[in-house]
Amino acid sequence: MQILLSLTVALFAGLLMSRLTKIWNLPAVTAYLVAGILIGPYCLGRLGIPGLGFISHADVSSYSIISQVALGFIALSMGNEFRVSSLKKIGKQAVFVAVFQALAATILVDAALVGLHFAFPDKLPLSCAITLGAVAAATAPAATLMVVKQYKADGPLTRMLLPVVALDDVVGLMVFAVSFGIAKALGNGEVDIFSLLINPVIEIITSLAVGAVFGLLFHFIEQFFHSRSKRLSISVTFVFLAVAVSMMEFHIGPVRIGFSSLLVCMMLGTVFCNLCSFSEELMDRLDRWTAPVMVLFFVLSGSELEFSVFGDWVVIIAGIVYIIARSAGKFLGANISSRAAKCDPQICRHLGITLLPQAGVALGMSMQALELGEAGIIVRNVALFAVLVYELAGPLMTRIALEKAGEIPEKPISPRAQAKLNAGKK
Repeated sequence: MQILLSLTVALFAGLLMSRLTKIWNLPAVTAYLVAGILIGPYCLGRLGIPGLGFISHADVSSYSIISQVALGFIALSMGNEFRVSSLKKIGKQAVFVAVFQALAATILVDAALVGLHFAFPDKLPLSCAITLGAVAAATAPAATLMVVKQYKADGPLTRMLLPVVALDDVVGLMVFAVSFGIAKALGNGEVDIFSLLINPVIEIITSLAVGAVFGLLFHFIEQFFHSRSKRLSISVTFVFLAVAVSMMEFHIGPVRIGFSSLLVCMMLGTVFCNLCSFSEELMDRLDRWTAPVMVLFFVLSGSELEFSVFGDWVVIIAGIVYIIARSAGKFLGANISSRAAKCDPQICRHLGITLLPQAGVALGMSMQALELGEAGIIVRNVALFAVLVYELAGPLMTRIALEKAGEIPEKPISPRAQAKLNAGKK
């Protein structure tokens, strides 16, 4: 009963908060995160009533399987964006810009936070700095797409923005797999060639290989079912399977064979969508089915915010430095790469600002970072803090950039307003 009541409160809180934030045109992700904070251990949970909010962080952690599954569906949707037909249309410019600006954000955040680590080695672990650098690469495609659709934006900037955002998270996942592997090695004190280089590379290769096999198997089995409900059920089954297998780990001598659930599920979606003729329709139904799971994922993420960490001024500085360095990396990286690729002047001038929002994938990465222990808690909380800031400011900045680029059409004047205007002229 307590579990069902807690999940009911979480869903209601997230949905009700989304109605309130709609008044200020804020994204739903922000509403869910704020709702999680309000029903978490530091607000409603302080009443200590089981089932009415989350009474402790251990209580929140007991629902981690929901977050793991939600992360799998997020990665699957990302993989669905990489159809061969779409990639041919993207062109070399978008690929170059996406890779360059993502790596620029990672490098600047790494440099800034590693410098902060050497200034305060006891407060900010090196593993934390390296992991946050990888998290910085990710962008929130949902928030960007929402702004584009809401204002019916179109033009060179918009047509470059959408594929860059889609590719951005893939680059981020690759960088995260390597950086997180190095961070875990440093955290465990295992500083050698296997833990720093070989194991992270093996994790990427094995994750992509397993995801590809599951994608092929998914396509093969899907052909034996013809009803929409059964095809949807098979889709959910394979995401569960991919997430479960990703939790496995093997050791062959000094070599560790592990998997990234993000990469496995992303590759699963990529292979399946390129083989199955009706994959787009199926993914659309799957997105609607997983909507409540996504609400719970973001509400739980907000409830996990550990305010005691922010009692340390060094962590607050780390969050501010992360936001500034990542913003600079996105802006400068997009500007430099788009100029090098000889893109339209409007793209060079405004693309970087539109790449600031962060949400689902960054939160998923920070959730995995909890494996680092205390350093992972810092990563998680800095990421949550940054997401709140970026989701408040990011969509607004994107709209302003699109307006300055002249890609948001002006609203037509109503006949009544036009009549008043004409009367005033007379």
